[in-house]
Amino acid sequence: MEIKPNEKLGVRLRLESFNHELLTTSCQKIMEITQTNKDHIDPFGVVSLPTKRRIYCVLRSPHVDKDSREHFEIRTHKRILEIWYDSSKVDIFNLLLRSDLPPGVLCRICFI
Repeated sequence: MEIKPNEKLGVRLRLESFNHELLTTSCQKIMEITQTNKDHIDPFGVVSLPTKRRIYCVLRSPHVDKDSREHFEIRTHKRILEIWYDSSKVDIFNLLLRSDLPPGVLCRICFI
């Protein structure tokens, strides 16, 4: 793949977390960092994806009372960010490394 000068490239970030508050703060942190280079980065936004729910059913007692059960739930919250940038003027990976995401947030980067 050959990159031409002054060509707009895109990066799609997919952020996942069990904690929705942690996820929104990390999205805001990335937005603030990219707003500093407004001249070379096109406007973008945060898109919320549906929350994935995993429900586990566990017996309370291992031997008797099969009717007595507990249900536990894990929710995975997801967001997508798209960033379009000028490849000759902005090093997007150094910007993303400066974001310093918290340990509870998984970030996947894809080229568009």
